[in-house]
Amino acid sequence: MKMNGAQILVESLKKEGVDAMFGYPGGSVLPLTDGLFACPDINFVLVRHEQGAAHAADGYARATGKVGVCMATSGPGATNLVTGLATAQMDSVPMVAITGQVKTFLIGNDAFQEADMTGITRPVTKHNYLVKDVNELACVVKEAFHIARTGRPGPVLIDLPVDVQTAETVFSYPEKICMRSYNPTVCGHPGQIKKAARLINSCKKPVIYAGGGVVVSACHEELLSLAEKIQAPVTTTLLGLGAFPENHKLSLGMLGMHGTAYANHAVMESDLIIAVGARFDDRVTGKIDEFAPHAKVVHIDIDPTAISKSIRVHVPIVGDAGNILRELNSIVKSPDTAEWLGQVRLWKKEYPLRYKTSKDKISPQYVVEQIRKLTGGDAIICTEVGQNQMWAAQYYTFLRPRTFISSGGLGTMGFGLPAAIGAKVGVPDKAVFNIAGDGSIQMNIQELATAVAGNINVKIAILNNGYLGMVRQWQELFYERRYAFTKLYAPDFVKLAESYGAVGIRVTRKDEVIPALEKALSTPKVVMLDFVVEDEENVFPMVPAGSAINRMIGGMA
Repeated sequence: MKMNGAQILVESLKKEGVDAMFGYPGGSVLPLTDGLFACPDINFVLVRHEQGAAHAADGYARATGKVGVCMATSGPGATNLVTGLATAQMDSVPMVAITGQVKTFLIGNDAFQEADMTGITRPVTKHNYLVKDVNELACVVKEAFHIARTGRPGPVLIDLPVDVQTAETVFSYPEKICMRSYNPTVCGHPGQIKKAARLINSCKKPVIYAGGGVVVSACHEELLSLAEKIQAPVTTTLLGLGAFPENHKLSLGMLGMHGTAYANHAVMESDLIIAVGARFDDRVTGKIDEFAPHAKVVHIDIDPTAISKSIRVHVPIVGDAGNILRELNSIVKSPDTAEWLGQVRLWKKEYPLRYKTSKDKISPQYVVEQIRKLTGGDAIICTEVGQNQMWAAQYYTFLRPRTFISSGGLGTMGFGLPAAIGAKVGVPDKAVFNIAGDGSIQMNIQELATAVAGNINVKIAILNNGYLGMVRQWQELFYERRYAFTKLYAPDFVKLAESYGAVGIRVTRKDEVIPALEKALSTPKVVMLDFVVEDEENVFPMVPAGSAINRMIGGMA
């Protein structure tokens, strides 16, 4: 049976199991939106800005483990996706973005709403396509989803001219895909795995350093087995939160610039670092030439370009983390780490996470702790970027993967609200909180309309300190309190929420925090909580830029 390109695309999405899609219509995607209108199998979520569509697809993908899908029209609609694509690319999130394009014979003529999306997005996508022949469309969609979800995941863009959407051909969807130029290594080299086992068997002070790759590979159980078998403490990256239960006695929490002091000390004093699905980001390593000076490094990662990029690796193992950990668990022995674990316990006792408390004023850390208690740690926590993000990472105590959703590599303000919407669409039975700052929430606050209109009942907790908090913190510590352009004017968030049809709650006293959260959780609507917190509260501990990670300031005795 013949179909036009738009119908082929819709049928191809159904073949890939797509049940939700986020986007905004326009002239160059009218055939596609018409096809989606007639398709009850795909829940099309109409956002209020294309950047919101990209972040919502991202949040959906991180919460579910499936490929997130977003759509925009040509020109400015398509370019508005770019920040979301870059965010997903940095954090290895599987996404397929579909953009409309001007008719094929107009490409390159500066036609109305034309933009070179394949050129623009090449640096911020895993791969991209410009489809000029309707006969290639089904195969392109199959390849795009395959590339997005396999290897190191990432976003793939399909740029689809409007005349290809209306052209007709016989629909045939390929059952399998074979790409000679793309074959990620999934099984680790046996010899390298044996080398890693020998290093583990002989070490005295091991630390497992787990990143977002553990979440992507769904190998958190294998990670737990390895940690318990070799009795090694485990620290995670920001995106690795939830990969190892933080209530476990071997957990060190997050490491790095705003990590726990005991995690940073353990890494710096270790003799073996077992890195799993992490890329030694600069926020983790601090001053590179002083990072973990006594440690050998075993690095497990599916992306060969991530290995030895910034830190010298002694035993590289390329492949899927789950496959490699299963092999390693089957041959590794249990080294004697009793003395090492005793030292780690001392660091935990000496340098716990702490903050100042007040009888009346609201500490932002206290808000995060109460969200944790009232949800039982079972919520999905999305964040914006800045102090709100770090306080959520430090004080929520994550127990399971895919429960922390945040922009790590790119640090995208405005990410949290649309990502929370996407997460709630993907996992509707979970409570979803967006922990935000009063600055970042305003970047995509229009997505309140998306949430309310779709009955996507996310809860938004604004830690309102009246500043661009993290920038202000740096100005306080390193620029003699010259608060240049960081003091904010914010709207009345309660009235703003109500104007969108959401519930708004302002909280100004500590004793109001728990009742407000209880009300939010029991209200079957979108709820925005405006917590007026202490305005000059800082995120501690903190590693100053260019310092070794054991040279922290603040938050310690």
